[in-house]
Amino acid sequence: MTGAPKIRDRTWIALLAFGLVAVLGVFARPVLPVDETRYLAVAWETWLHGNWLVPRLNGAPYAHKPPLLFWLINLVWSMTGVSDIPARLVAPAAGFASIWATSRLARALWPGDPGIGGRAAMILAGTSVFTLYAGLTMFDTLLGLAVLGGVFAILRGGQTRRGWIGLGVALAAGGIAKGPVILIHLLPVALAAPLWAGIPARRMLTGLGLAIATGVALIALWLVPAAVLGGPEYRAAVLWTQTAGRVSSSLGHARPWWFFLPLVPALLWPFGWSPTLWRRLAGLAPRTDRSLRLPLIWAGSALVLFSIVSGKQAHYLVPTLPAVALILARAAGETRFPARLAAAPLVVIGLACLGAALGLVGGDAAILLRPRLLAALIGLGFLGCAWLAWRLRGTDLLWVGLLPLVLVNLLFLYGAPGRIYDPVPIASFIAPADGAGIAVLGDEYNGEFTFAARLRNPVATLTPDAAGAWLAADPGRVLVARRDRPAPAGEPAFGVVYRGHPYGVWRGSQASAAK
Repeated sequence: MTGAPKIRDRTWIALLAFGLVAVLGVFARPVLPVDETRYLAVAWETWLHGNWLVPRLNGAPYAHKPPLLFWLINLVWSMTGVSDIPARLVAPAAGFASIWATSRLARALWPGDPGIGGRAAMILAGTSVFTLYAGLTMFDTLLGLAVLGGVFAILRGGQTRRGWIGLGVALAAGGIAKGPVILIHLLPVALAAPLWAGIPARRMLTGLGLAIATGVALIALWLVPAAVLGGPEYRAAVLWTQTAGRVSSSLGHARPWWFFLPLVPALLWPFGWSPTLWRRLAGLAPRTDRSLRLPLIWAGSALVLFSIVSGKQAHYLVPTLPAVALILARAAGETRFPARLAAAPLVVIGLACLGAALGLVGGDAAILLRPRLLAALIGLGFLGCAWLAWRLRGTDLLWVGLLPLVLVNLLFLYGAPGRIYDPVPIASFIAPADGAGIAVLGDEYNGEFTFAARLRNPVATLTPDAAGAWLAADPGRVLVARRDRPAPAGEPAFGVVYRGHPYGVWRGSQASAAK
């Protein structure tokens, strides 16, 4: 009778800790380029023009990602009004749900282990890479939530049509969240269901066919009209290029097959750094523990398949982290180590940085925020974290995983990174020129200023040779360019450091006066 409250308490500790760190990050950080600024720009253009079927970026069809994230952001805006904070809470909400679902999945897999749900939740919430990406406006936590839903559907209802239809719904949700990559995560798990769920092979194949048919039918409700309305280029991209191009080397993010191997220590931080957990992992027995086979197949197959696929990014493995949390939770025992005392050095470092940033410490204490010394402090903090990861065991490592993220958020809030990566200064300056014309110097514009400036018209891209004539054609126009590259003559009307580079904004009136 005492086990259930303990599980609920530990799960809610994980949810509360994750929620605090994720929400702090949303309020502390600006909208980060280029991913967050781009996705909010697409969501803004969806809101502005009602492009629910065909997402658009800078006025052109945007085929790189399906629309689920943009739909959810627009749904939130329909209740709150257009603002960056509510939009940026969508991905953390998916992370919150993923932690809860991982806890439920752990309890369903090992009902005889009363504390495993809480341990799995604590481990996932304390995995730094998961909480980092779950706090960003990206697609991986949405995809991970769909993967969890699909695994649950097989586990709970794999012997029935309803369960396989549930898997089809999960496939559709993942497909509309991030595309066919959902198959890399769920197809091996479904095919291996006879090994970990005891489902007969024939029933598995029949059910998987039903699931795929259900998923395709649901995705077609969006994809078919979108392909018709988006035009031939969008149709070719969304139906073929974005899938085949990431499998081959023809699209961006091409990496060697071993790309993920050096990243494994970072992906497993901090729990994978604990010798105690590794010793306990060696004692696990998947031959007798059939449920353990599920997360092993889930995580292992994803790592192998993503290593084969040409396109690779570190965050592609984020949806597999719940599987890792399940494995580690099975190995970890209940601990009573005073983690709050062990985390004291990190708290002291964080308070020192915060006090220096706020100017609360007299003398030359603000020197701590100078780049070289700040890097040294961060390095010392990392060494402290590594020492704690080596010494602590089990779920006590939650705090070791979350505290560095808190420090990073504080640096964004009070330090230079928050200013350097903020698009608002440039966006505020160029917004009044929306009607006359806004351009950037270069070959590509990824919507960096579209949402922050609430632009209603596309931003032009210009070559240095064409910039002068374009500016001089209308005194109301503005041009954004990096000053450390070829730029218009004369001093800009506005200058700022953005993304670590000097940027300037030139007015058309300057070019007209120079003629």
